[in-house]
Amino acid sequence: MSRGPGSGLNTMETSSILKRGVSEIIVEEEMERLLSSGRPLRLKQGFDPSLRDIHLGHVVGLRKLRQFQELGHQVILIVGDWTAQIGDPSGESQTRPMLSPQEVRENAETYMRQFFRVVDRERTDVRWQSEWFGKFDLASVIELTSKFTVAQMLQREDFQKRYKGGRAISLTELLYPLLQAYDSVAIGADVEFGGNDQKFNCLVGRELQGIMGQAPQQVFLVPLLVGTDGSMKMSKSLGNYIAIDEPPNDMYGKVMSIPDGLIMDYFELLTDVPDGELEEMRAELSSDSVNPMVLKKRLAHEIVAQFHDRESAVEAEQTFERVVQRGEVPEEIPEFPLPLSNLSGVLGSKHTMLSVGKTLYLTELPLTRLLVLLGLVNTRAEARRLLAQGAVEVDGNKVSKLNEEYGAPIYDGSIIKVGKRRFVKVVDADKRT
Repeated sequence: MSRGPGSGLNTMETSSILKRGVSEIIVEEEMERLLSSGRPLRLKQGFDPSLRDIHLGHVVGLRKLRQFQELGHQVILIVGDWTAQIGDPSGESQTRPMLSPQEVRENAETYMRQFFRVVDRERTDVRWQSEWFGKFDLASVIELTSKFTVAQMLQREDFQKRYKGGRAISLTELLYPLLQAYDSVAIGADVEFGGNDQKFNCLVGRELQGIMGQAPQQVFLVPLLVGTDGSMKMSKSLGNYIAIDEPPNDMYGKVMSIPDGLIMDYFELLTDVPDGELEEMRAELSSDSVNPMVLKKRLAHEIVAQFHDRESAVEAEQTFERVVQRGEVPEEIPEFPLPLSNLSGVLGSKHTMLSVGKTLYLTELPLTRLLVLLGLVNTRAEARRLLAQGAVEVDGNKVSKLNEEYGAPIYDGSIIKVGKRRFVKVVDADKRT
């Protein structure tokens, strides 16, 4: 049960909320004063429904929102339906295409379903940006833009780099920080949450509120979670993400794939393991007194249990040990029906196949098509890369240079494995009709 705002909030709790998993708070002293005031705070979280899925990178900030909700504060979730329909006019971002109103609604519904797996729905007020921007006319836009100068907008790091590099910046792009800032004015935000890459936009909101006669919002920034590649921030476009809707086995396996250097960051940002235990783990890792695999298994267990349940976490761990560590075949493998007698019609008639008895031998090019068709890879380029690395197996045999001429034999019931965790069983569709 949630407590009243500020009730029973001790120094240790305040320190944990304001320190753990926090990049920066502007202004921390004001934030502490608000927390101790006893007044329910209005916590702003906005998103443009350009994509549907939430990954663990988003969860870092969402967990903070939930902590504040448990102290009695209110989240105001702003759906950027108005700006999402404009898209990214520069064409520089592949993650912000121009969307139709229907696409915006569909994406928003999926996003919110996942959002409320972390944040308390009962203490969340959902607002659609079009509530206020839908009423804007040209005079309103001119009045808003008069509050800031072009020089101020060019202080944003990415604008600054592009300007100095002679790359185009559209006028519409310069409006984005102002539109996000006006959201804060429209809802009277006390605190705006975001990743530390949102600092500029959040500060514009703080300044605009002051100009408009409101108390300036506090800015609560969280770190950007590094993805499974160990170098770039977690992102769907980079493919280094772990979605919160992943099946337990996939989620567990992806967490186990992160570099050892990220273990403690993930523990700190994504779990409730007490700070004291985290310090012990850091000491053990630095002294080499613990195998990182042991800690990583606990981390994977904690994350799977958080988005599924403890039983699923235990089963995922057992599957990982059996399939990945001992190299056994999973007990349950998804089946994919294919017409093996007419596979050329599926893969393309221009590609040759050699039939020897009941076995179909595929040349290397159709095999890359087959891996895409089966959903084991996203592109043929990825398939070629994995084949070159020896990461593809058919019925336990690696597809290598030895059988490159004719590819790999595919039977009814053949099991194709890509990497350590991706399996598909090919079944003959002709025999099942």
